Amino acid sequence: MEYKVVPFVASIDPKKGSSAHVANQLQEIIKHHSGQGWKYVRLESVSTFIRPDNGCFGFGAKPGYNTSRQMIVFTK
Repeated sequence: MEYKVVPFVASIDPKKGSSAHVANQLQEIIKHHSGQGWKYVRLESVSTFIRPDNGCFGFGAKPGYNTSRQMIVFTK
């Protein structure tokens, strides 16, 4: 069995966008990969720690932080 993981970052116009727009984007990605023989499994959230950036000699230093990314999992 093969697996394929594709990042999913929805983008909508803040003035006109809605959750339906996000659903349509996800649906189009699933349709695209289904057409290539992949079967949708699930949408997975992956937590990641972004390491701190010490900057140059301490100037512009940025603290580390946690973030979350959405990944679409397919199988074949």
